[in-house]
Amino acid sequence: MGEQLRHDERGRGRPVVFLHPGGFGSAVWDEQMARFGAHHRVVRYDARGHGDSPGPAPGFSHHGDLRRLLDALGIERAVLVGSSLGSRTAADFALRHPDRVDGLVLASPGLSGMVERDPFTLARRRQTAEAIAAGDHARAFECVLRMLVDGPHRTPEQVDPAVRAFFGRLLADNARKGHGGFPLGAELHAVTRVPEIRARTLVVTGALDTTDVHEIADLIAREAPHARQVVIEGAGHQVAVEQPARFDELLDEFLG
Repeated sequence: MGEQLRHDERGRGRPVVFLHPGGFGSAVWDEQMARFGAHHRVVRYDARGHGDSPGPAPGFSHHGDLRRLLDALGIERAVLVGSSLGSRTAADFALRHPDRVDGLVLASPGLSGMVERDPFTLARRRQTAEAIAAGDHARAFECVLRMLVDGPHRTPEQVDPAVRAFFGRLLADNARKGHGGFPLGAELHAVTRVPEIRARTLVVTGALDTTDVHEIADLIAREAPHARQVVIEGAGHQVAVEQPARFDELLDEFLG
């Protein structure tokens, strides 16, 4: 597992590391890298199995990959800003290495060990698998966009077409590079360990996200001792891309 994860960084000062949602890639943080790189040392990377990083390896973990990247960059402590899978990774890292976390911003969070129950999500996952089995990649991509961009409360026509097109390009790019699915690796079952997350934590969700995500967000806000939660109206699962101005305002306040 010595392969180099594709990453980039800019700026100087307090380290802030951005972790992208599963199935896409670090390009989701374009806007935040430009804005926050003016006053902080900002880092983003393609998680294993995404973008220009290597695929899954036996025994890998996303939190272990994050530790190795921070070590390679000489970063001892950082604020971790995650979205979906990125939040899941950040929470595991905070459990394993609490002394290396300067704060957590968990957008549209998942947690390792969570069980999905929302009928919308379960149906989209089943439809995605059926499309892949039939070799219908266009339909599979559309199912993923319905699940991870539109969400259960909107039709595709109700979502900004530029947002949908952006995530569609990231899906297609991953497929061209031989990546598929959402590799999770070894995890720490954080869903049963939330009170151990001691870092100052901001949880951000879109009001139009699934019940699974809202239940996890509520769990973190309720049981993590230094957590607070903000719900952004009019946004779904990809809240940082759909509502960048509001998300950046919250992140700026958190970093301040």
